[in-house]
Amino acid sequence: MLAFSNPIHPLETLLKGVLTFFHAHGLTWAWSIVALTIVVRIVLVPLVVRQIHSMQNLQAHAPQMKEIQKKYKGDRQKMNEELMKFYKENNINPAASCLPLLAQFPVFIALYFTLKNNTKHITGSWLHVVPNIADKGTAHWSGYVLLAVYAGSQVASTYFMGATMDKTQRNIMMVLPLVFITVVSRFPTGLILYWMTTNLWTVGQGLVTRRLVPKTPAPKLFGSSSGPKRSSRTPAKAEEAKENGAPAAETPKPQAAPRRVKRKKGGARR
Repeated sequence: MLAFSNPIHPLETLLKGVLTFFHAHGLTWAWSIVALTIVVRIVLVPLVVRQIHSMQNLQAHAPQMKEIQKKYKGDRQKMNEELMKFYKENNINPAASCLPLLAQFPVFIALYFTLKNNTKHITGSWLHVVPNIADKGTAHWSGYVLLAVYAGSQVASTYFMGATMDKTQRNIMMVLPLVFITVVSRFPTGLILYWMTTNLWTVGQGLVTRRLVPKTPAPKLFGSSSGPKRSSRTPAKAEEAKENGAPAAETPKPQAAPRRVKRKKGGARR
């Protein structure tokens, strides 16, 4: 009955089973947490693909959305209505870029309770640096190193995943990890290890996608010129006729110079 009263309990049981599986096959509990993180991120790959496509779509339509925001700057309600209409017409889902992050929160909470409720079993060192992954992050100097890596990796992951945010939102997301350090430091070191690993995965994923995924070209704005640039040698009327689809007037050919006639002595012509 208690299992059904706690919605996180089934996920907690699942995570404990995965950790036990990796530990039974030769990994320490710390490396089992790293392996669990990799499994979670592999499962989230379909959501990440949707996230990438959503970010590309938002970047491609960013100029048009800025025009809407500029046009209805004084009426926020009208601006939101027009943006929602624009999202619907262009099949844009802004929330898709947050799906991987939202999907990780239940795992994070379930892992917290897994480590908290099994401190006698899920314990041990990591890389001979962290003495006990069940201790709090501030219990040993190595915990501060993990916190520093966590903060740096969180800022880096925000840099890659916050490309579609405006400047203010992006700056807030960059500062939040530094504020959350005081909260994260109270968590077990194993939980910090999980979040640090998933941030490093996000950074590597961002580097790979930037190289492999081509950028979506931005749509042309209304009134923008799509024709070739006018050169200094192109006549104005010919260029205008070309842009309007009308045949350009033929350029008159230069007339040949009049032939000179030489006269012989005595007034006779050749």
